[in-house]
Amino acid sequence: MFERIFVPDEFRDAVSDRAWLQAQLDAEAALARAEAGAGVIPSAAASAIGEACSADRFDPAQLAGKGRAAGNPIEPLVRALADAVGDESGRYVHWGATSQDILDTAAMLVARNVLGLLLEATAAVAAECARLAHEHRSTVMAGRTLLMQAVPTTFGAKAAGWLVAMLEARQGLARIRDDRLAVQLGGAAGTLAALGAQGLEVQERFAEELGLQQPLAPWHANRVRMAELGSVLAVAAGAVAKIGLDVALLGQTEVGEARPSAGGASSTMPHKQNPVGSALAIACARQVAAYASTLIGALPQEHERGLGVWHAEWPALSGALAFTGGAADGARRALEEIEVDPERMLANLDPLVMSERASYLLAERVGRPRAFELVAEAASSGRPLAETLDLEPADLEPSSYLGSANAFVDRALEAYGEETT
Repeated sequence: MFERIFVPDEFRDAVSDRAWLQAQLDAEAALARAEAGAGVIPSAAASAIGEACSADRFDPAQLAGKGRAAGNPIEPLVRALADAVGDESGRYVHWGATSQDILDTAAMLVARNVLGLLLEATAAVAAECARLAHEHRSTVMAGRTLLMQAVPTTFGAKAAGWLVAMLEARQGLARIRDDRLAVQLGGAAGTLAALGAQGLEVQERFAEELGLQQPLAPWHANRVRMAELGSVLAVAAGAVAKIGLDVALLGQTEVGEARPSAGGASSTMPHKQNPVGSALAIACARQVAAYASTLIGALPQEHERGLGVWHAEWPALSGALAFTGGAADGARRALEEIEVDPERMLANLDPLVMSERASYLLAERVGRPRAFELVAEAASSGRPLAETLDLEPADLEPSSYLGSANAFVDRALEAYGEETT
């Protein structure tokens, strides 16, 4: 019930039992083809194994139930696959491999698929950020630090900040997908002894068959790849959750600067439009951070094969992948439904946001320390700063103190344009 609320269907499907099972079978089929190509097993056996590697032929729940005895689902899968292939060719199923080889490789295949979906989902978020940055480059509002009004900025600059974070998060996702997803093939203890002199050739062919990287060495107990994957997922989820949080804060009743146009209905209060997209983005990001901590915490593993920590990675990886998708979808929804109110932004601006500007103008006459004191006194007087400090009112107009805000918008949009062309 809860996962359906948080995670879009395409992401749930991509980490489903069937998706994992098919990835495991794809790994077994690719291993057989690689070994046949290297002359390790007969080509006819590889063909028979490949034909049998369809998830529709097996029951994931039944395999998982049998996998409790072995502590992983691969051992019963290998037996079931060998039975499906038949005696003559079935004896070559899983030749020279160990369970972790297949499960880790399957994890890379599942991750690659989901990373592709995530790049699409975050591209939609980035597009919304770029639209808002362009449309509202001149929309003046209060910049807020520690939840208090600070100095003027523009809503376009705020959206540009979101956009830059999205571009950086997407770079991390793409780097992992393109450069860090590798096959796992090391055999019983990472030496590929069962494959004799053909070990490295089989590993290379295995990687080519699946379109994954060939690692320098088996990574059974070297979990840097998995930790990196968890890290980029947590970063991406956190980046989109920051957008959701900002949108929700701007939409608070007392602020009302950017409201959801079609939020979630309350079960009891007819007037409410709840920022559901923001809530989902934030909730999902919290889940991803927890899952990622499991993947990062699994880095220290015992000798050549981890005891328990490797096993803990499986649900954590599925969860991190799926809920990152949920976070991105929530942020997209929040941005698509947003109604920006420039007039409310101006009305909410406290005149004291220009105190920094006033202090720098006065500093030219009396020095910065004394200017700071004078402006602080004027701010507490309740009178207009310009009048109290004998400054020109035009010099304390918020739109006159935006610094490089437009330049930052331009740079963010230029970087976005480079990514999309």
